[in-house]
This record gives sequence, C-alpha cells and structure tokens, in this order.
Amino acid sequence: MYLKCHTRFKDGKEHHYYSIAEKVVCAGGRRVERHVFYLGEINDSQREAWLESIEVFDVAAQRQTKLALFASG
Repeated sequence: MYLKCHTRFKDGKEHHYYSIAEKVVCAGGRRVERHVFYLGEINDSQREAWLESIEVFDVAAQRQTKLALFASG
C-alpha cells in the first residue's frame, strides 16, 4: 500500500487530494492500481501521519508485503 497524490487545478489554485492505493494482479498477470481509501485534501501533518502508518508495516516485516485494509469477499 502507498499514499497516492492526485493534483487538480481549481479556481487558479493547485489542490492535492490523497488516497491509499495498492497494486493488484488481475487476470492475465496485469497489474492495476486499486484505490482502497479516499482521504481527500489533507494537511502536511496528516500526510506525514499516514505515511508513517503505512511505513510501519514495511519496517516490521523487513520486506515488502501486500496489505489490505478490507478482506476481499
């Protein structure tokens, strides 16, 4: 999982919207991005907190692991 930034220009200003995404393997081995959770426009301290939360999982495992917030049906 990772934090994905979406940039949009609205009323002459640049806005950044965030979501938590993961890479998923589909049929035929194709990899696509799955947006798991939409965070919206967050401030810098909230962004850092989300980055730390995501990184904790990687550090504890000492390797890259696939994580899911919701169990697939």
